[in-house]
Amino acid sequence: MNLITTILFIAVALSSILAIVSFWLPQMNPDAEKLSPYECGFDPLGSARLPFSLRFFLVAILFLLFDLEIALLLPLPWGDQLHNPAETFFWAATVLILLTLGLIYEWTQGGLEWAE
Repeated sequence: MNLITTILFIAVALSSILAIVSFWLPQMNPDAEKLSPYECGFDPLGSARLPFSLRFFLVAILFLLFDLEIALLLPLPWGDQLHNPAETFFWAATVLILLTLGLIYEWTQGGLEWAE
């Protein structure tokens, strides 16, 4: 009990001392340079909207789809230990075929080409 009282007293005393000292410290005089936001390498007064390539966005979405596909198919080697492994492999093959057909469609429509 004595240790808890000592720790609480030290915490309250230290907090009080720091609060009192903070009032005695000199106040900072703000000027235009101090009030301006620091933007490393950027003009803070310029436009906040930068042009974004829609093709890059499409490739990023396709990457996420195929990344998710890999995450879903990683446990597939353990699928043969289930009661009906043929059904597991059938659904995995269905997912692969659908994603491959989607990729072929995007490729033939020119969605993966960077040049206009």
